[in-house]
Amino acid sequence: MKSTRVRVILAVAAAGVALTACSAEQAGAAAIVGGERISSSQLDSNVREFEAALAKANVSASQLQFPGSVPQVVLFQLATAKQYTKVAESKGITATEAEVDQLITSTGGLAQYEQQMLQQAVAPSHLRDFTRAKLMITKLMAKYGGGSDQAALQRGQQQAIKDLESVKITWNPRYGKINAQPSQEQPSLFLDSGRFGASSAVAAPQQ
Repeated sequence: MKSTRVRVILAVAAAGVALTACSAEQAGAAAIVGGERISSSQLDSNVREFEAALAKANVSASQLQFPGSVPQVVLFQLATAKQYTKVAESKGITATEAEVDQLITSTGGLAQYEQQMLQQAVAPSHLRDFTRAKLMITKLMAKYGGGSDQAALQRGQQQAIKDLESVKITWNPRYGKINAQPSQEQPSLFLDSGRFGASSAVAAPQQ
């Protein structure tokens, strides 16, 4: 597995759209997405599963050069996938199990797809939810853009960004403060508050 930086579902997520840094800590959650909690125990379980999958694949997190610590990037993917699902569902967009299966098959099968998901900080048990969210938000952009080609998706992305603002994400400050304006100099998903762990990112996330 080649070294890579974590790819978020959409560039709009990397840009910090509709993400806030309010105190989910008071609610005992790692994050709150549109009023729905991602518990600290849920995050811990995903992190343990993800790290076990990395070990099984004989890959270290440092090789992947994530723009944040493992818990930070795993949490980011959990939260944004939930956000995209909520937004798409509110617009009547769905993705079937067959469509998820088709996408997995098109990449070369489950084993290869799981390896790709590891590069995106997605634990195996979250693979289908992540894939469904990706399909749904892509469908929403295609709907807005009038087609499924790249140009149409780019047109639709602007409206999707506006929709994302309706489903806020609040983060427990122990994971850091969300980086609302990632740059070449500061590409991290979260700005380290000194309470959790420094980011290992050294360049902007790939799209």
